[in-house]
Amino acid sequence: MEIAKPVQSPRSETNKNKRGPKVRTVNYEVVKVYVWELPIRVFHWLNAIAIVLLIVTGIFIGNPFLSAATPEEAYYSYVMGWVRYIHFFAAFLFTLNLVVRLYWTIKGNKYTTVNPFRAAFWKETIETIKYYLFMKNKKPHYVGHNPLAQLSYLITIGLGSLIMVLTGFYLYTEPQPESFWGQMLAWVPVLFGDTSFAIRSWHHIVAWFFIIFLVVHVYMAIRDDYMQRNGTLSSIFTGYKTEAKDAVNDGEQHD
Repeated sequence: MEIAKPVQSPRSETNKNKRGPKVRTVNYEVVKVYVWELPIRVFHWLNAIAIVLLIVTGIFIGNPFLSAATPEEAYYSYVMGWVRYIHFFAAFLFTLNLVVRLYWTIKGNKYTTVNPFRAAFWKETIETIKYYLFMKNKKPHYVGHNPLAQLSYLITIGLGSLIMVLTGFYLYTEPQPESFWGQMLAWVPVLFGDTSFAIRSWHHIVAWFFIIFLVVHVYMAIRDDYMQRNGTLSSIFTGYKTEAKDAVNDGEQHD
């Protein structure tokens, strides 16, 4: 008769590697990995709220789809004014949130950063693309983001956010070019065009990239949660993913 192995009581253990995650043993085969630290989870949800607010209010500013219930002077209902206030507030929240996230790239665990300058990064990205195209591939299992996801974040949340912040704050200060921030951002037209239309076009086009990214991101999160069954969706609330102990074998310490 086969004797069942006793299950150890779960307890947390900090990895000896300073940037390694906390790993908690569930049983002899399964562990819980603290992938997304609290600052990352706060960043994620604040970023999601800010992006949704910016998209909705931005679309309204470009093409108003609401009006006062009764015909009257615009300053009575002040619909556009309030929408602009919300847009500006969300923009400041979005920018401050990015600064904190950039700091946590240095401070946080190994899942908070990415190094696209490694040759292996691009090889693994290609293998991940093959995986999603149902082609023969050598994609390994990733506890954190896979390289394709990391690349999409670098392009959208990294480069895309930088473009949105620069063009957005330039447009915000455009009516007061003599102000401190107006002078600080006076060089932005050199990058994005000498006309207000060109800068607005950059802002508008990149906003649509964010919309596409948002839809794909939600779909991929649901898909991975269903396919991997490792708590992908719940991890953005709790921080923990459930993984096979063998999958967490790159220097992380277990009970």
